[in-house]
Amino acid sequence: MKMKRRQFMQASASTWLALSSLNFTSCQKNSPTAPISPSPESFPLDEITIDELQQKMQSGAQTSRSIVEMYLRQIETIDKSGPRLNSIIELNPDALSIADAMDKERKEGKVRGLMHGIPVLIKDNIDTGDKMMTTAGALAMEGNRATKDAFIIQLLRSSGAVILGKTNLSEWANFRDSRSSSGWSSRGGQTRNPYILDRNPCGSSSGSGVAVGANLCAVAIGTETNGSIACPSSINGIVGIKPTVGLLSRSGIIPISQAQDTAGPMARTVKDAAILLNVLTGEDPDDPITKESNGKVQKDYTLFLDANGLSGKKIGVEKSMLEGHEGVDVLLKNALDTMRSKGATIVEVDLNSRLEGIYPSEFIVMQYEFKDGLNRYLSRSNAKVKLLSEVISFNKANESTAMPYFKQDILEKSEAKGNLDSKEYKDALEKILTTSRNALNSVMSEYQLDAICGPATGPTWCTDLVNGDFFTGYGVYSSAAIAGYPHVTVPMGLVFELPIGLSFLGLSYHEPELLTIAYAYEQASKKRTTPKFKPTAVLPGNPLS
Repeated sequence: MKMKRRQFMQASASTWLALSSLNFTSCQKNSPTAPISPSPESFPLDEITIDELQQKMQSGAQTSRSIVEMYLRQIETIDKSGPRLNSIIELNPDALSIADAMDKERKEGKVRGLMHGIPVLIKDNIDTGDKMMTTAGALAMEGNRATKDAFIIQLLRSSGAVILGKTNLSEWANFRDSRSSSGWSSRGGQTRNPYILDRNPCGSSSGSGVAVGANLCAVAIGTETNGSIACPSSINGIVGIKPTVGLLSRSGIIPISQAQDTAGPMARTVKDAAILLNVLTGEDPDDPITKESNGKVQKDYTLFLDANGLSGKKIGVEKSMLEGHEGVDVLLKNALDTMRSKGATIVEVDLNSRLEGIYPSEFIVMQYEFKDGLNRYLSRSNAKVKLLSEVISFNKANESTAMPYFKQDILEKSEAKGNLDSKEYKDALEKILTTSRNALNSVMSEYQLDAICGPATGPTWCTDLVNGDFFTGYGVYSSAAIAGYPHVTVPMGLVFELPIGLSFLGLSYHEPELLTIAYAYEQASKKRTTPKFKPTAVLPGNPLS
């Protein structure tokens, strides 16, 4: 999750505005991850879509194996050397054999669907019952090989997809320390932003966001508790879908919060994200909340992709986010003008004021649920640590490698909590669910809205392992994340060559409505750009550039 760790102690929005200009200074000289080589040459599969890959395999121009081989070479060129993005923590040694099997089926006339033979990367907190580990990026979890696939991975394999590898992430999905650096894990190191390498990729699905943004795979799977799909999607210039909690199973995923956790697709286009979403939904007896999706799951989410889908729609824009960083302000104004030009009505709404006091309660809920959920996961795992307390002890005993830059205050605070029968937990859970859902339901109803939108993030910050992250005052998606409601993030443009995303959020199981709007905006705006792997920001008039 891109947990708003500092939102509980963060300065006011006015302080952010005063500091925001600092966010654009060149940071390579002080960066612990200064790039070491120039930008790579163009890649034949740059910006390719799932449809185009299927056409190439159907025509015989490519096979699944040749496509996988091309991605593996590009990963070696871009991720492991060259700009050294460090987005992939482990490659699947069985990827080529899976591709061969899918090619054999295709020759025999069996094509399972649009994901047949398509390479996918998986976030390293999701179990794969194969030769790869599942570690949440933590050295304490090294050697943890799952005995079976997570439920969504079972579905992914059944679709014919090729699991290419696991992506790096913010360790423990960014729930380790209040001064952490997003995209850093003790097992995987620091992931870099492909647009400007000394900038942060955002977490916790940082590796998935970077890999998709940098064209190292066709699509990827991330997970979110609060912002971990939206933030890396925004900052890496891609599309992310955070589904309704219950649409996708969470069994076999290292948890943070049973109230908010979900996996979701990350892709370069809305259509590709919808194609991946199609194969991940389904009821799982090991995750009871998925029973709520009965009758609400769509067989094919691509049927809702309509280039004219903004016509007649009424979309609210969170008014507190209309003014912030001047570069983001311009992008948002242009996005709203684009939607109006396509027939949408835009109204200003005040959602954030209805969420007063919710974030400290959210943090309390997460601490309780993290301790409970992680202990249950570890007890069934093949990890050498079987309790959160043992993770904490391992990190202390191996401080120089497990905690070289920042510590584990969130882990320790979580360990100090009681069980889920605690009054503090129950009161906090009731508060966040009631407040967030009432806020969203009332605003959507009062204004008769089809969606609410706003910037997903501001421009990304310089990666700083000494001081940690510098999150901006944006993040319209948070209310939906806390409520368990869906949101979709789409590229909105660049500020000083740094991507900014636009998030659309709606009510429970309103994925079809959000995909219609997001797709229509995407087609009208076409703001996705290919990264250039620049070493650092070059800014006019800046003596540090």
